[in-house]
Amino acid sequence: MANSRRVARVAALIKREVSQMLLSEIKDDRVGAGMVSVTEVNVSGDLQHAKIFVSIYGTEEAKLETMAGLESSVNFVRRELGSRMQLRRTPTVKFFEDSLERGDNMLNLLSKISQERQNNPETVE
Repeated sequence: MANSRRVARVAALIKREVSQMLLSEIKDDRVGAGMVSVTEVNVSGDLQHAKIFVSIYGTEEAKLETMAGLESSVNFVRRELGSRMQLRRTPTVKFFEDSLERGDNMLNLLSKISQERQNNPETVE
């Protein structure tokens, strides 16, 4: 239980730090400031890997270009996280484009849970 709280805390910290880097510190022209936002960070239980999901605004071509810029900045992001965070080992970082399908899937799951709760009000949580 304590480990899952720590993983969640580390994920939130990574999200905050990478968001800050996207706003003002990543100098790659392909990564347009304000055009990219961090939507979610998934950190492995051993804190060795971080999947950073980003939402990119623009055309399909602009999205591909931005992803290429993010992938080229992975070493910079990891180095910065290492200097800012108090971890024994800095997790490896990988960027993923957050898709509308993921958002739709999440909304569908929430809707399904809500529907099940309405159908079974006596279920104890």
